[in-house]
Amino acid sequence: MVESFLGDEFHLPPKNPSDEALRNWRKACTLVINSSRRFRHVADLDKRIIHQARFSKIQESLRVSFYTVRAALLFMDGAHLENHQTPDAKASDIRNNPDNLASMVQNYRIKSLRSLGGVDGIAKAVDVSIDEGIKSSDLSVRQDTYGENKYTEKPSKSFFMFVWEALHDLTLIILIVCAVVSIGVGLATEGFPDGIYDGLGILLSILLVVTVTAVSDYRQSLQFKDLDKEKKKISCHVTRDGIRKKVSIYDLVVGDVVHLSIGDQVPADGIFISGYSLLIDESSLTGESRAVHVDETKPFLLGGTKVQDGSAKMLIAAVGMRTEWGKLMETLSEEGETETPLQVKLNGVATIIGKIGLIFAVLTFLVLTVRFLIEKAMRQELSSWNSSDALTMLDYFATAVTIIVVAVPEGLPLAVTLSLAFAMKKLMNDKALVRHLSACETMGSSTNICTDKTGTLTTNHMIVDKIFVSDKKKDVNAPSELPENVSKVLLQCIFECTNSEVVKGQDGKTSILGTPTESAILEYGLHIGGDFGTVRSEIKLLKMEPFNSAKKRMSVLTELPGGQIRAFCKGASEIVLKMCDKYLDGSGESVVMSEEKVRFITGVINEFAANALRTLCLAYVDVESGFDMKKELPDCGYTLVAVVGIKDPVRPGVREAVETCLAAGITVRMVTGDNINTARAIAKECGILTEGGLAIEGPVFRAKSEDEKREIAPKIQVMARSSPTDKLKLVEHLRGLSEVVAVTGDGTNDAPALHESDIGFAMGIAGTEVAKEQADVIVMDDDFATIVKVAKWGRAVYINIQKFVQFQLTVNIVALMINFVSACITGSAPLTAVQLLWVNLIMDTLGALALATEPPNDGLMNRQPVKRTESFITKTMWRNIIGQSIYQMAILFVLNFAGKPILNLEGDNSTAVLNTFIFNTFVFCQVFNEVNSRDIHKINVFSGMFSSWVFVGVMVSTVVFQVIIVEFLGTFASTVPLDWELWVLSVVIGFVSMPIAIVLKCIPVEKKPLNKPVVMKQHDGYDIIPEGP
Repeated sequence: MVESFLGDEFHLPPKNPSDEALRNWRKACTLVINSSRRFRHVADLDKRIIHQARFSKIQESLRVSFYTVRAALLFMDGAHLENHQTPDAKASDIRNNPDNLASMVQNYRIKSLRSLGGVDGIAKAVDVSIDEGIKSSDLSVRQDTYGENKYTEKPSKSFFMFVWEALHDLTLIILIVCAVVSIGVGLATEGFPDGIYDGLGILLSILLVVTVTAVSDYRQSLQFKDLDKEKKKISCHVTRDGIRKKVSIYDLVVGDVVHLSIGDQVPADGIFISGYSLLIDESSLTGESRAVHVDETKPFLLGGTKVQDGSAKMLIAAVGMRTEWGKLMETLSEEGETETPLQVKLNGVATIIGKIGLIFAVLTFLVLTVRFLIEKAMRQELSSWNSSDALTMLDYFATAVTIIVVAVPEGLPLAVTLSLAFAMKKLMNDKALVRHLSACETMGSSTNICTDKTGTLTTNHMIVDKIFVSDKKKDVNAPSELPENVSKVLLQCIFECTNSEVVKGQDGKTSILGTPTESAILEYGLHIGGDFGTVRSEIKLLKMEPFNSAKKRMSVLTELPGGQIRAFCKGASEIVLKMCDKYLDGSGESVVMSEEKVRFITGVINEFAANALRTLCLAYVDVESGFDMKKELPDCGYTLVAVVGIKDPVRPGVREAVETCLAAGITVRMVTGDNINTARAIAKECGILTEGGLAIEGPVFRAKSEDEKREIAPKIQVMARSSPTDKLKLVEHLRGLSEVVAVTGDGTNDAPALHESDIGFAMGIAGTEVAKEQADVIVMDDDFATIVKVAKWGRAVYINIQKFVQFQLTVNIVALMINFVSACITGSAPLTAVQLLWVNLIMDTLGALALATEPPNDGLMNRQPVKRTESFITKTMWRNIIGQSIYQMAILFVLNFAGKPILNLEGDNSTAVLNTFIFNTFVFCQVFNEVNSRDIHKINVFSGMFSSWVFVGVMVSTVVFQVIIVEFLGTFASTVPLDWELWVLSVVIGFVSMPIAIVLKCIPVEKKPLNKPVVMKQHDGYDIIPEGP
């Protein structure tokens, strides 16, 4: 109803809205009584433009500088002008001189580096061994000498800043002025202390409102600060004390030896030590998307850049604010989170309701003033004015202003922030780090989850279970002997064709550092008696082509002890098998692979895959000496060594989580790079692939036309051997069908799909920094069940805000109508300024705390997702709001106009008692209606109430403070103590709203059922989403 009056500017795109769209809705918010508070948690567009301009200027400067330096280097190399450079650098120039060292890296001073003896000379100058790394005991000394790897940050706001912001409320400022004037006039007419009570009461009420508001806002800021710290947590691998270990990038110091791999962020400025095919994306620094090769000839690496391909070791040369990245980070400040669609929509609703409230406030003031003037005229006192008349007019004005305070629901959009902040804090405890507020909100409407298999649906704790080697299938646990020549080649392939390492800890125990797949194969190599260190020391590594999702294989070129050049390859079984034309037979001889043998080995691969094993092939090819290192490694002529079947068990609870998704109307699709048979087996075990469901390979999907892709996209339950492009296309087609799509990803190439999806989930353990940067949520335990928790909390946020809106609108309507109608008929407002301020506190800050922070219940996942086009304030909510408003207004009007005879009130203070009773009854109606609002649809509103300590705490606090106001603060709040009968009657009248709520909930208003029957099967197509939440 109210939402139908909202303009298009209040309908914000759910992801990546334009600055123009953000500006348009702000302009449309014409009635805001405290902009600094209302817009605190939205983006400051002016600041954003200033910082973006500054950031772009620095980027452009860096880009020009880099191109100039590189052009000069090319010219010097071409013209052989090395001897005409600046004087040679000395070790003393950089030892204990961090600025000189940083300058050398940032200005690409190759000549200075070479004159110092290259990276080895730099390591010597900063007193570090490249093989052993720094000593942990030297950390503090190095931090003092060379600085910490931290950036300058804007200090957080203190509590008193939030108090100051709360005092910027225009209506509160007006009320403060009114209170001060009231005290001044009161002292002149009534003396001290009687003359100060009315004004002091308003001031104390304002103090209470400001304090509670500031405490709530300050706590929110602390939650966001904690979340921000979590977002910035990035780890990297270093060699320290001779051991490879994982540390935070903020603990890095100059001299650290850092290991880089695909998807990593370069943590600080440094110098290339060794590596293979290292490709660096410098777009974060320069804005240029062109990747740069880094090797011994171009050895400098800059912090903040990303590893696009390859792997390497680097020596840290500059950290923190001495890096270019640190200087860029300094230009960024807290511009605020981009607002969510629900925040914007509720800002629009608040604006409309505020305008209505303003009209009622003006009319109330005019009616009271006109009646007062008419009464003075009838007494022929129109020309005679005294201080008492001035106080009366001031009270009328204060009442009108307070009506605006109550009528403008500033708490509506802020309740969204409060609820999202609460949900994000709880989700962090549940191992989900929400990077963007809107993601939590959007997840409540998700209809599809496209999930990876490895590590998300499975445990990612891999072991080699079966192997085909020497022309035989073998169970790893069964004792068996391999021919010596087969064992030798197999171990060479396992230990050389890997990016991982076998290391010994300080306790002497052997551990493997690397991906779960490589760790499983290395563990098997150790299991059959291999010695990682011995094999690696005997064989020289010449070139490496790291695994990537496009080739689905990894290759290395090596020189064997006898001088033979040999390439090893490891990768997706069917892809590597096609590269092989020979295999090692039972005696370990390399023999030609016939078509029949290819079919046999393919059958072995399918057999392993059907048992849910991940299959990889290991192969080798001997290469002629003089191989051109600039060329790619061979892709044919290999000899198959082994087919490995790796077991990766399904995570406990995944099947139940998938069933929960199906019950909630969320379709789960597995998108994996694994063999189709492995993918089918795992998908069936998880409950994803059902009878009649479509399992398809990425290349098959890729080959179809756009129309065919659009037609089959809704039917796909499993996509195997998929590339990141296939995942992206699937997401695009599903979104084209107006579906809300969540996507998981861990690799660098998953970034486009994560960006394109409605909600991107990056894996916290297996995920690269590039993937995490593009994601909306980071799943810190890589568990699919955690994604389901995010969906549940997303729905809880939506429902909680609906509860709060229903409660607040009821209070708004009743407070406005009772004061306005009473002013028109009796010439006085039964609720004073102080009382209305207390009511505003109940329905705004305290109401939001009580209703917007309730934890989710399991029933939320038995409903269908809410459509984005669904009206937020539903017909069911309007039924409850109107029904409760009619009841409350009927009671209060009867009491206001006929309360004295009904209650048998007599005497001089009968009016004061009646007004106090009306105020007390009104508050208890809100207390019980707040309980009613805990569930918009169901009759049982007590379910889980006592497990929500925030709700119970707010309820108890409200009742206790109401007793204090009525019984002890009457002088300030214009109340008088009530006897126990009137207290009981107030509570009973408030309680009656609960059976009325039961009756109201039995009145059908929705055209369609709220809950569809739960069908425990996957969707072949798309059902119409019902009209209710």
